[in-house]
Amino acid sequence: MQETHLAKLRRIMHEEVGAWQPRLLMIDGLIRLLPRYTAARLRPRLLQLAGIAIGHGTIVMGPVRLHGYGPIHRRLRIGAHCVINTDCFFDLNDCITIADHVGIGHEVMILTASHQMGDAGHRAGPLITAPVVIEAGAWIGARALLLPGIRIGAGSVVAAGSVVTRTVPANTLVGGVPAKPIRTLA
Repeated sequence: MQETHLAKLRRIMHEEVGAWQPRLLMIDGLIRLLPRYTAARLRPRLLQLAGIAIGHGTIVMGPVRLHGYGPIHRRLRIGAHCVINTDCFFDLNDCITIADHVGIGHEVMILTASHQMGDAGHRAGPLITAPVVIEAGAWIGARALLLPGIRIGAGSVVAAGSVVTRTVPANTLVGGVPAKPIRTLA
């Protein structure tokens, strides 16, 4: 069955503007005006105005990049007393849950979307999404990359620059590319 011109136009328009978030865009503009490492308690309040759930006592040290299609503000939940450092990237095509007392270093990337492996003619196949959960007390080092569908256990540490491809058990230090357990933490 052939797609009608009107249906095709609607589909194209949805693809072109599906990630447009006017309220979030306005808040992001305000946040980017603030110098890094200042107004760390104001940034979470501004993000709350955009509809993001953020617990009491959480601080955000600089701009964060929030991306995804649809109502992304509903897909990010940040607990109480967390520290989110500057220039982090949150892919919100699926949910990201950050529990209480979590530390996230500079330029951490948390991805919830990837692609299935396609055939030789087009390896990046259909889009797939999976949530990411960071449990209480965890610490994610600078420039770490968390891939879709993983869980960082309570009290765990992800070393700076690591690529986390699998779930990390509680109270475990992981590091490397791909991240592997280094030792159990007390």
